[in-house]
Formats: sequence, C-alpha cells, structure tokens
Amino acid sequence: MNGNLIYMVGASGAGKDSILKHCRSQLAERLDTCIAHRYITRAADAGAGAENHVALTSAEFHYRKQRGLFKFDWQANGLDYGIGREVDHWLARGLNVIVNGSRRFLPEARRLHPQLKAVYIDVDIDNLRQRLFSRGRESAAQIEQRLSRHQQIASEIADYSLRINNSGDLTIACGELLCFIEGSNTEI
Repeated sequence: MNGNLIYMVGASGAGKDSILKHCRSQLAERLDTCIAHRYITRAADAGAGAENHVALTSAEFHYRKQRGLFKFDWQANGLDYGIGREVDHWLARGLNVIVNGSRRFLPEARRLHPQLKAVYIDVDIDNLRQRLFSRGRESAAQIEQRLSRHQQIASEIADYSLRINNSGDLTIACGELLCFIEGSNTEI
C-alpha cells in the first residue's frame, strides 16, 4: 500500500512553510504524513523567515544530482532545489509525503509521479507584497517582479486537487490541508 504524494505549490511568501510548520505535529501523529526535506543551494540562515531546508553548496548539489539522489530537482531565482529519493521509500511504506515544490516544475513532477496530488496555496497580492517585504531577502524591484510573476502564474491555474487561500487565518488554511489529507487517505 503506497502513500499519497502531495505536491504543494504557491508563490514565495504565500505561506507554504508557515502552513507546514503549523500542521507538522498533526501530520505525523494523526495522518501518517512526512514533510520532504528540500535541498537548496542557499545558506541555512538566509534572512528572516528562512525556510527549514538542507543547505548545499552548488558543488554538493550537482554531485548528488549526478548520482541520481534527487526524485525532483529544479532551478528558481538563481538557486538549485532538490527533493531526495528518500521520498519513494516513505511512500512505499504507506506514508503520505508533502513536497514543497515549484509551480513551474509541476508538469514535470506530474510526468515523473502521475499519481501526485497538487495543492495550490494562494494569497491575495497585498498580503503577498507585505510578506515579501517583511522577509527582507529581496529588493523592492525583485519583489515587484515576484508579484508580477505570481499574478501571471495564478491566471494559468492548472488542475489542482485543492486550492487553499492563505490570505487570512493560518488555522483555517491548515485545517483545509489536514482535511484534504485525511480524505485522501480513504482513497488509498
């Protein structure tokens, strides 16, 4: 019995990491769900709101990629991102796995893992702008580029299994995710 691969996407600043952090204990205890590590060529302490990830140098990342240690890997915003093959082991053991993925990589992720369930975390443009400025990772021009890209991609909404609006109360967004996973477990 395989678990479900839940591929979560949304704009940087939409609150994917906040949702996962808020839901973490319930995911493991109640829903047999693990959160996949992201391997990123970014320092572990990369500014306010930096996500929990495994920091790799570019050389380390490419070494792992060349040896087939990533299930998924992509580039975004000048960084390399990877999801390790350990995910396949967890799925084979019947665990659900959440991947914090890339919207642009979603078609390829679906090709590589056709059964994945895509979850889109949305946020209104004003909240997104405020969150990006609060992080302090990027210049005003870079933030405006991100906002423009967000609006373009949001208008190209793909076939998502679930769309969560995270513009308001984080607890509501978390509840929606937990209910979705609980319902997905009955489909296994």
